[in-house]
Amino acid sequence: MKSLLLKSLLAICCMTPSYLISGSKAQAEDWGCQVILCLSNPGGPTQFGECRPPIQKLWRELARGHAFPTCSGVGFHSSRPGYEPYYCDAGYSLRGGDGSRGGQVTCVPTSPQPVSNALCSHDADNFGTHDNPVLSPHWQRQNGRYRCMGYPIMRPNVRSQPNYIDVTIDGATTQRVWY
Repeated sequence: MKSLLLKSLLAICCMTPSYLISGSKAQAEDWGCQVILCLSNPGGPTQFGECRPPIQKLWRELARGHAFPTCSGVGFHSSRPGYEPYYCDAGYSLRGGDGSRGGQVTCVPTSPQPVSNALCSHDADNFGTHDNPVLSPHWQRQNGRYRCMGYPIMRPNVRSQPNYIDVTIDGATTQRVWY
């Protein structure tokens, strides 16, 4: 990992004009280049101690509505900041928006799951319990026998860092960075 980070640093230094990286005074663009370097680390932007101060400054600046910093000589693009406070476990999809304006957000499985047989009985008029609601309970043939299947609804997980930006460096794969 450190060798990949070092290669990225060398690439940035080689593409950055020498007047920006030489001399005793730091240039305003140094911070932007540090941010790009740290964000390009596959181990995460704060894996190395040297990256924590510039990345923490980035989070503060973005949270205040400031623009993403620039770095001369490096081809990168960043999206506008986004907000996505909820997420679902693997195999589930988020339904109901982002929870703003009082809307309810839930996680629904992408395929039917086994549920209580009572939910598929002819006289069943409910769709699960208040704590465990189920959408579309139905009988489905599975391995030669019928099982009651449905879509049990779950509460979404809440992100500790709900804001994000998408960063593309030198045309490589876009990376979503949460803050």
